[in-house]
Amino acid sequence: MRALFLVLLLANLALYAWSRYGVPENAAPAPSSRQIAPDKVKVVAPANLPPPAAAVTKPPVAGPTAAATPFCLEWGSFTVADAPRAEQALEPLGLGARLAQRRSEEQAAWWVFIPPQASRQLALRKAAELKQLGVEDYFVVQEEGDYRWALSLGVFRTEEAAQARLAALRDQGVRSARVGPRDTVVPKVWLQVKGVDAPLQARLKEIARQVEGSELKDCP
Repeated sequence: MRALFLVLLLANLALYAWSRYGVPENAAPAPSSRQIAPDKVKVVAPANLPPPAAAVTKPPVAGPTAAATPFCLEWGSFTVADAPRAEQALEPLGLGARLAQRRSEEQAAWWVFIPPQASRQLALRKAAELKQLGVEDYFVVQEEGDYRWALSLGVFRTEEAAQARLAALRDQGVRSARVGPRDTVVPKVWLQVKGVDAPLQARLKEIARQVEGSELKDCP
C-alpha cells in the first residue's frame, strides 16, 4: 500500500514538472485563452438574428457618349442666277471649304409667271414695277411662242413649291402673277454643306425656312 502511494506521488510530480518546464514557450495556448472578453459572448438563437442587410446595387457607370457623326446637307434648288444670293445668305455661318455646289438639270412642271404683255416695252415696264416691289428673281420671255413678253418668276418641280412662291410674291405686293404648268428642263444649283452637326443643322433649317419653295435635305 505504501509502495502504491509512492508511485502515484512520483507520477504526479513528473506530470507537474512536464507541464511546468516541458511545454515550449511558443506553443499555442488553449482555445479559451485566445478568446477576447469571453464573459461578454452571448449565444443568440437563429430566430432572433437580424435580417441580412440588403445588397447595395451600384448604379452602372455610363460609358462615354458617342459623338454625333457629322453629315452632309444640301439646300436648293436654285436657278443659276439665284445661287449667289443663296450663298450670301449662308455667309454668316462661316462655312469656308465645307460649302460646295452641285449642278443638276431638273424637269420643271410648274412655273409662276405674269401673263404676256402686248409688247417688249410693256414687259420692261412690268419688270420695273417688280423691282420697285423688291422682286429680283424674274426674267422676260423673249423667244417666239405663246408666252413671248411674259415674265417668269420661277419654275418648280411641284405645284406646291410654285404655290409657295406665289404666296411670297403676293406678300410683296405682286398681284398679277399666277401659277401654271410649264414642261421644261432647267439647270439648277444645290448648295451642299459638309460636316454638319446638330447646332449647324438647326441654323440651316432656320435659313431655309426664310426662302419659300426651297428644300433642305441629305446629300445624295
